[in-house]
Amino acid sequence: MTDDNSKTPTGAGPAPAPAPLDEDAGMRNLGIAGNLTRAFIKSPLTPLFLLAAFAFGLVALLTLPREEEPQISVPMVDIVVQTPGIKADDAVKLVTEPLETIVKSIDGVEHVYSQSMDNRVMVTARFITGTPSDSAILRVHDKVRANMDRIPVGIPEPMIIGRGIDDVAIVSLTLSPGLEAAGRIGPNDLTRIARELRTEVSKIDDVGLTYLVGETAEIIRISPQPAKLALYGITLQQLAGKVQGANSAVPAGQVRDQGGQIDVMAGETLSTPADIGNLLLTARDGRPVYVRDVADVTFATDTSDAIVSTVRKSADSVERVPSVTLAIAKRAGSNAVVVAENILHKVEQLRGTLIPQDIAVEVTRDYGGDRQREGPTS
Repeated sequence: MTDDNSKTPTGAGPAPAPAPLDEDAGMRNLGIAGNLTRAFIKSPLTPLFLLAAFAFGLVALLTLPREEEPQISVPMVDIVVQTPGIKADDAVKLVTEPLETIVKSIDGVEHVYSQSMDNRVMVTARFITGTPSDSAILRVHDKVRANMDRIPVGIPEPMIIGRGIDDVAIVSLTLSPGLEAAGRIGPNDLTRIARELRTEVSKIDDVGLTYLVGETAEIIRISPQPAKLALYGITLQQLAGKVQGANSAVPAGQVRDQGGQIDVMAGETLSTPADIGNLLLTARDGRPVYVRDVADVTFATDTSDAIVSTVRKSADSVERVPSVTLAIAKRAGSNAVVVAENILHKVEQLRGTLIPQDIAVEVTRDYGGDRQREGPTS
């Protein structure tokens, strides 16, 4: 059987041909976006536009500054006041509250923070986002100077310090002894090398603030002996005053000789333990008494408030060695990627000359390259 619906009627002619498509009507149906897309698909200029867009993007990537965070201005200004001999509770009433009142009246200040402690007060002003940092510092400086009469008499002039995003280090280099030099290289050696490295790195273009973390300063320590002070009848104030007065040098004029001019200095600064030990304090029974007779004068190296170390883990133990970190920031508006690459390239050039081979240099922060390296550089 066949389906009646599938039969062709007797005497019927061939099926009519489909009506031709109206291209104009089809283009009208596509709309503006569709017509624009069709034009770009058929246009030979489309590959050129793509290449041009790629080139512009590459140029922007290489030239525009790159930050670990969006470059916004949120300035903060610290006002540090030394209050010698004043307890924290008294400093709150005498210094902190008057300073907070002064700072709150400054245009653009959003928040005010304060910290009061014995012998010291710090008030921090945070400005509205977008405020220029230079303008913020000037506003605080002018307002504080105009209201110095509200600070008690005898308090030193406040120290005003501006803070910003550009003070954050983009590269940190940690120096520590190598595996075979852990016993013979100490914090003093690392500090000396780190200071010389900081001087060389500061010569690179667009390098901003640099500072050391964990450095060890050398000082001359004078340790009085109470029994000998009492024996010779010398007070501690006399000993301190003698050393302080002797450690000074002031200009004393000029001398002209044979057409030349020579500067004359009165006094001399003390630079070695022997210089301090040979200072004459007094005479006792016709016998001179020197500083070395009543005190021990030596070089001291353990003056750091905090101990900075690097911990290395081996197969069977954990080794702790001293370390010093050099933190490097960039200037405002410069490209962090370029500055960081120049810093690391400079460090590699100094290997074997300024930086001995037995000193390990670890890149503990590299915001310019969006990475942090582990382990010492070769």
